[in-house]
Amino acid sequence: MQRLKFLDSLRQIPSRYPVRPIKPPIILFRTMASESPAGTHKDPVTGEMISKTELKRREKQRERDAKKAEKAAAAPPQAASKPAAANEDDLNPNQYFELRARTIQKLKETQSPNPYPHKFNVTQSITSFVEEYSEEGLIPAGQKLDNVIVALSGRVHNIRSSGNKLKFYDLHGEGSQVQILANVRDANDADEFMSTQALFRRGDIVGVTGHPSRSQKGELSISPSSMVLLAPNLHQLPSAHFGLKDQETRYRKRYLDLIMSPSTRNIFITRARVINYLRRYLDNLGFLEVETPMTSMVAGGATARPFVTHHNDLDLDLYLRVAPELYLKQLTVGGLDRVYEIGRVFRNEGIDLTHNPEFTLCEFYMAYADMYDLMEITENLLEGMVKYLNGGSTIVTYHPEGKDGKELVLDFKTPWKRYDMIETLEEKTGVKFPPGDTLHTAETNKFLRDLCVKHNVECSEPRTNARLLDKLVGDFIEPLCISPAFITGHPQVMSPLAKNHRSRPGLCERFEGFMCGKEFCNAYTELNDPFEQRLRFEEQSRQKEQGDDEAQGVDEVFVDALEHGLPPTAGWGMGIDRLIMFLTDSPNIKEVLLFPAMKPIETAANTSGKEPGPAGQL
Repeated sequence: MQRLKFLDSLRQIPSRYPVRPIKPPIILFRTMASESPAGTHKDPVTGEMISKTELKRREKQRERDAKKAEKAAAAPPQAASKPAAANEDDLNPNQYFELRARTIQKLKETQSPNPYPHKFNVTQSITSFVEEYSEEGLIPAGQKLDNVIVALSGRVHNIRSSGNKLKFYDLHGEGSQVQILANVRDANDADEFMSTQALFRRGDIVGVTGHPSRSQKGELSISPSSMVLLAPNLHQLPSAHFGLKDQETRYRKRYLDLIMSPSTRNIFITRARVINYLRRYLDNLGFLEVETPMTSMVAGGATARPFVTHHNDLDLDLYLRVAPELYLKQLTVGGLDRVYEIGRVFRNEGIDLTHNPEFTLCEFYMAYADMYDLMEITENLLEGMVKYLNGGSTIVTYHPEGKDGKELVLDFKTPWKRYDMIETLEEKTGVKFPPGDTLHTAETNKFLRDLCVKHNVECSEPRTNARLLDKLVGDFIEPLCISPAFITGHPQVMSPLAKNHRSRPGLCERFEGFMCGKEFCNAYTELNDPFEQRLRFEEQSRQKEQGDDEAQGVDEVFVDALEHGLPPTAGWGMGIDRLIMFLTDSPNIKEVLLFPAMKPIETAANTSGKEPGPAGQL
């Protein structure tokens, strides 16, 4: 009966992980005809539907694990002075969670103390505390400021003991850390202080009230008169020495990555500073920030495959936007001469080191400007941004293969190098290209196919002129762009929304910005002729019918807007995520996205033929 009561209590403990034995032996079972079929018994801990045999096996293993955990927790402390927590380091994650959850559940019942209090009055941040009291000579070693009382809060990372009445904690918060020098002689209530100390584990969020001080070795500390548990951590933190190294875990559990890795935190602080700088730069040029729809009936504004969603009330399929371009130009027609938007766009394409299906884009449109004005703005914007981030330097180093791989040195100093597309391709391939006004013809298509075959440039179907040219540029020109550079002179067939070149037939006024061989921005002198725009949309529709999923359709509303008159305008777009990769030396785009797209982990829930589990979640 006692064992059954113990098992009943164990089943009431919430568990986030299926409890499995440590290195279990492989046992083969033969299913008897009288045995219940698989999936007919519910596991009271995990909620899974499993066989009767499997349920019995799990219950026996949980009983063994629980006995081992209780034995470890009840073991007397060693002569050295390490508390029972030292034995907890020998537990596996499931055992640790079961033991810790049981402790916190008991505190919830007794409220002595409440493990989840509503409020703790913080008087100062850890960063502010370190700045104010770290001055040399302000607090002598081994002393404290008895006339100053502060209250700090943060997460405990390391715990060290020196006897039963003195503990040292590393308290982390806001990217800073400070030592807690917890001595029972400083406590308001010694008994309560000791019992509270016994509750703390690595990863707990705690509140500390006490005096600024320094240890005997001179380390800045806070000497608490009282401490309180604000939110317990039920899981084992990774080792402080080795940290969190597994890349998959870092991306799927970004909260844990941020807890353990200051470098991850710094990447996202830099990201925020980049967006802030970009916004202030455009605001100072007189631009107005706007917001445009995320869904629309036509996926326009960029050559990309869209995501499709459904509006239930209207019973209508809609596209998630691939770019805000067409809406922003409609606003320019309406008299908002300088507009910009920073927001998410969605492209249903592959995931790799530099692509994520949803990403952050900045687009702006500037009336009475052309591509040459925007080239100058781009150079000045990014040169100033890099100086702002690097303390005045324009040099950035980047390791595309990781920290131990080759190093690329980027110089953002203006002016940047410019590569004319057709002229550079002729120079690199050693052949003369057809005239610009014939680059859209079938004869040119054969020429480009043959050229790709000759130089082993792969291009999947459909092999349109635009796609073939894009692949040639990727092989011969993009690798030349290590420091920021512009590629200009695009054929019209590659740019359905750009204005034709004023002096070179068949080409258009467009540039792309590249660095480290990757595109980071794209800009045009915008096409504002509604007759020509309709013809280009119709050509895109023909390409779509031929199998090009990235081609655009005809947007009648946008053509109608152009018919009301779009002033001479230049438009510009930049991918924020890829830029931040280069500025933070991150070789993988997932490093600069807080929650990158991840394939779902296969579990019984999402592989049973029912509804799939949420992508990227454990």
